[in-house]
Amino acid sequence: MNESSGSKMEVFRGRIKEMFTRLRRGLPFASGVFAALLVLFFYNLLIVKPNQLTLEDVNASVAIAMASATPAPANSALVYQVIQPSLVWIQVEEKHQQAESDFGLGSGVVVDNFGNILTSLHVVNGATVIKVTFADGTESQAQIVNSIPEMDLAVLQALDTPLFVVPAVLGNPNSMRVGDEAYVVGNPFGLYSSMSSGVISGFDRVFRVSGTDLEIPGMIQIDAAVNPGNSGGPLLNRSGHVIGIITGLINPTDDTFFIGIAFAVPINVAVGGMGSPPY
Repeated sequence: MNESSGSKMEVFRGRIKEMFTRLRRGLPFASGVFAALLVLFFYNLLIVKPNQLTLEDVNASVAIAMASATPAPANSALVYQVIQPSLVWIQVEEKHQQAESDFGLGSGVVVDNFGNILTSLHVVNGATVIKVTFADGTESQAQIVNSIPEMDLAVLQALDTPLFVVPAVLGNPNSMRVGDEAYVVGNPFGLYSSMSSGVISGFDRVFRVSGTDLEIPGMIQIDAAVNPGNSGGPLLNRSGHVIGIITGLINPTDDTFFIGIAFAVPINVAVGGMGSPPY
């Protein structure tokens, strides 16, 4: 209670005391009633009533609170933050006897604490020089330490691994369903660490690797954009966990750009082929 309210209460108490004093002195009953009404009048006049909130006040307060609230980031933004430290850019060179060289590029992902990089075999097959660039900018030559030709997969080891590597979290493709969100992060056309999104379009597909007779069964079909340079990169669920390794795309023309159908090797099959337990 502030000083003003306290003084008003003192005045009110004085009025009450005066009324009872007059009643004790034998004032007529009517005068006593008049005195009581007078005291009640001054009470309502002097005592400050608290302001009550109106519906408009409540709505205005809610609007202010909602305007200052920060919306949660999109799933795609969280997925990108999770996988980006584990992404690898792969550049290859294939030297020929005529002193000419072919150059290619692809993607890869660090899958364990030893810095092993999982990618597609067709990205590095036949290369005389393999160069990898990690997310922290470390560049190094690399070599193939394991290959799974029947699944178009290869495992690379950098000659100069960064002091700290961030392996990706491996997910469970068997828990996915058609229509679930799917994300691809890689280096299409050399555009480092690019992201595309879509959904799982199907399971258990058979994919024929371009230019070969190799047919890979059990593939995951997606509609997230995949282009040259994405091969070997990770396919991700909405939590940023790797559920597959991008292998290729289908285009009925002679071009290699994306038309809406791409495939990935399930990650449990991939790590099983590289010697890790297929969880």
